[in-house]
Amino acid sequence: MTRKEIERRAAVIKVLSHPDRLYILRGLYLSKCRVGDIQEKMGLTQSGLSQHLSKMRDVGIIQGERSGKEICYKVVDSFAVDIIRTVFGELSSCD
Repeated sequence: MTRKEIERRAAVIKVLSHPDRLYILRGLYLSKCRVGDIQEKMGLTQSGLSQHLSKMRDVGIIQGERSGKEICYKVVDSFAVDIIRTVFGELSSCD
């Protein structure tokens, strides 16, 4: 493993060290989701949720797909998936 890959993984771990981002990522791992759905389920402000999503998107953990006026996010980083599986165990439904 290269130094660059180790640094990227450290950045992923740093971003996922916030409980709200872990919770958001867990939900996105189970099912890609619209921003409005995430906001409603978590009770976060639009601004707060946007900041969390931005941090995860900037590191390359998630990717958004625009559909009309809405954006639907999905997990695209296999290392982040490994972290979610380790933290929460094998997930197969919305617990």
